Amino acid sequence: MDRASRPLIIVAAFGASLIAGLLLLFWAFGEGRGVTAPAAIGGPFQLTDQAGQTVTEKSLQGRPTLIFFGFTHCPDVCPTSLFEISEVLRAMGKDADRVNAYFITVDPDRDTSQAMKDYLSSFDPHLKGLTGDAAAVAKVTSEYRVYARKVPLKDGDYTMDHTALVYLMDRDGKFVSPFNLKRTPEEAAADLKRYL
Repeated sequence: MDRASRPLIIVAAFGASLIAGLLLLFWAFGEGRGVTAPAAIGGPFQLTDQAGQTVTEKSLQGRPTLIFFGFTHCPDVCPTSLFEISEVLRAMGKDADRVNAYFITVDPDRDTSQAMKDYLSSFDPHLKGLTGDAAAVAKVTSEYRVYARKVPLKDGDYTMDHTALVYLMDRDGKFVSPFNLKRTPEEAAADLKRYL
């Protein structure tokens, strides 16, 4: 694959994930439907964090939780979102200890626990990277209505097209809404503190 066409594939993948995210928002807020969507996002899962510890849906209970789905080879959206989450956690001060923050891979083939550990060393230490085998990752992406698809590149490599939302879950592990990072870290931190 020539270098000139690679950015086009990345831009196309980002555009598709943006559309998928907007469709999820439309679906989540249940335009014209009688069923409330929050109960339909989230569910049972079992993954492993970068320290080798098991994390399940029960780990979400008792604290508000931010969840972002992505992958360590992501060129821009993932590191930007994780940096923004890190800034929110920093702005929370000691209250950051009372929040769960998870980065869940959509690329289990490459994102081992060690790869997640290495990658997350650049971000806030409260962030935990979750991975598992392909079936476990497929289950959690399905539970959270995450769009994720492998996009082959001409050089034999691949990238991942995926939903790029930050999910806010309440202290009971129930979906509240997408969490808005497009504001100051202090504003986002004040919003998150309402769920402590």
